Amino acid sequence: MPAFVDPNACNACEGVHGGPQCVYICPNDLMVLDTGSNKGFNQEAEMCSECYACVKLCPTNAIHVRGYADFVPLGAEVQPKYVDGQIQWDITFRDGRTDVFTFPVRTTPQGSNEPYKGLPEADLSQIKGQTLLGEPASLQVDSIPPIPELLI
Repeated sequence: MPAFVDPNACNACEGVHGGPQCVYICPNDLMVLDTGSNKGFNQEAEMCSECYACVKLCPTNAIHVRGYADFVPLGAEVQPKYVDGQIQWDITFRDGRTDVFTFPVRTTPQGSNEPYKGLPEADLSQIKGQTLLGEPASLQVDSIPPIPELLI
């Protein structure tokens, strides 16, 4: 079961400018506005990549997702929730037991990411070369050996 919105739990992100935030955060534009209820819903559930962006943003935890067999046994129910900057997984097993797992979703303050920190300045003369940005450093080598002429 890909991500879907429980219409009974959804409040259309009441008080948040712009309406249901799941509609705006979905990277595949699958969450759309149901104009009748003014709530979000997944228009093509089979195309959902289950990135959980909508889960992380939903203030009422109205988004439900699939529990994969590698951590949720057959017949169990799982509900991820965004709680205090973390994703909390509530798992209810067939025998009624419950487990809760919590994982942080961010290690730096929002907007503070420096994606090119520690990488060399771009050298446009290397644009047609075979080396990727940061590759020698990440591989812990001084340089990447050239491809032999016979393989080109």
